[in-house]
Amino acid sequence: MNDALALPTSPLATAVMSEVRSLVHPSLVNHCVRSFLWARLYGEHLGALTDAAYEEDLLFAACVAHDLGTSALAQGKLRFEVEGADLAAALVTRLGVSAADADRVWEAIALHTSPQIAERRGLLTMLTYEGIYIDFGKNADLVSDWAERIHDTHPRLKMVRTLTDMVLAHAALSEDAAPRYGIAWDLKRERAAEGMTFMERAVAAGPWGE
Repeated sequence: MNDALALPTSPLATAVMSEVRSLVHPSLVNHCVRSFLWARLYGEHLGALTDAAYEEDLLFAACVAHDLGTSALAQGKLRFEVEGADLAAALVTRLGVSAADADRVWEAIALHTSPQIAERRGLLTMLTYEGIYIDFGKNADLVSDWAERIHDTHPRLKMVRTLTDMVLAHAALSEDAAPRYGIAWDLKRERAAEGMTFMERAVAAGPWGE
């Protein structure tokens, strides 16, 4: 890879990036872009970038749009991952992506908080999941050579606190937005009981900090 900081410049990638920037909190935009960069680096580590199943534009779309469930377009009728997946699939369909590929983007986003499932659902879903979780500190050693440059270009801006606040705001919209044992339900319970969630504490103590 010539430059791990380079983002795709295709019409699809450009349009997705523009839409997400207009809808998602700047801290989460940076998180989503970093997630793509980590995902691609993780794919390079696996030797997967030459795999026939590797499609960079779809990976970019899935990573960059994965938090659309925190935007004002998400109505809070379902958990944020599912509403975000619905919004992303509708976006890429509108931009000309086939129904089959839009469904793959949907799956990658809907499962991005589902460990032990996402890793088994094909390269796109697995890389999306792994890229997002590298941004929470998982497998940080695999991307350490690029970490400083990526964080300088796309700073963290208290991402975890912002994400937690926005997921909880979405969860407050209806009972179905925070189903029992889902991530929003856990965050709501932890914030109410302790004032800070496990996710926030773990990231603050992890390799990236806030």
